[in-house]
Amino acid sequence: MPPAPEVIEIAAGDVADELRRRGISPDEWATLMIAPDQEWIPGRRESRARVVVAGLTDGDVDRLIKRAQREVEPSIE
Repeated sequence: MPPAPEVIEIAAGDVADELRRRGISPDEWATLMIAPDQEWIPGRRESRARVVVAGLTDGDVDRLIKRAQREVEPSIE
């Protein structure tokens, strides 16, 4: 009898490292379940998709956020 499937919770960016740690080679099949009920910030996935379509990277977004923060925060003198 084959072993029962194992369920783990892991950040999307850590999946490849976890599979490698478990000895699963890149040519083996694995099933990934995306749990939509774990949406911590409403609209983040939709916003991220729009950012990617616009050709921006996470670094670009971080720089834009920092720039906006500097514009609205009072300067300390």
